[in-house]
Amino acid sequence: MGRVYVLDHPLIQHKLTLIRDRRTGPKEFRELLEEVAMLMAYEITRDLPLEETVVETPVAPAKAKVLAGRKLGVIPILRAGLGMVEGVLKLIPAAKVGHIGLYRDPETLRPVEYYCKLPTDVEERELIVIDPMLATGGSAAAAIDFLKERGARQIKLMCLIAAPEGIGRVRERHPDVDLYTAAVDERLNDHGYIVPGLGDAGDRLYGTK
Repeated sequence: MGRVYVLDHPLIQHKLTLIRDRRTGPKEFRELLEEVAMLMAYEITRDLPLEETVVETPVAPAKAKVLAGRKLGVIPILRAGLGMVEGVLKLIPAAKVGHIGLYRDPETLRPVEYYCKLPTDVEERELIVIDPMLATGGSAAAAIDFLKERGARQIKLMCLIAAPEGIGRVRERHPDVDLYTAAVDERLNDHGYIVPGLGDAGDRLYGTK
């Protein structure tokens, strides 16, 4: 059974406050989002398995540890998820990156996949799906659906801010997926925005309206 983790590290919380501030412009927003993503990736990967090896130091052989087990994959949901990828890759440079593009059908309001490019070995990787905002949860749940349909078996979801409605939908559809967030906000408003949230992450990231 998957769990919900709220990452309360002081540096994450401090930078999240700056990200929320409406006065923060696109350049600083991008830099802060990348920094927070790296800090969150540190927390998400703390349970990765290790195995013992031996290295030659300048003085003598030393028993040491290296990562073992599954390789990692990073899957941002376009477009806002792109803003967190580089932060994760700074910490895990060997991870492969896939991309999933979704839009909401104006009539059915259901997510529709318009782009999906994944590593060929997703079934062998531990995947981290990235989207800054977990609002209704529709896009995140659909992205996880698409990954499972392509053979993925080990998936985590990382978002900056989550609404209770989004958490509920993901846990209902994918109870096996661990969810990591820096904050759980109050609710969604009538337009589907997280309250208090930070506005539209994609628009603030790229300076669009």
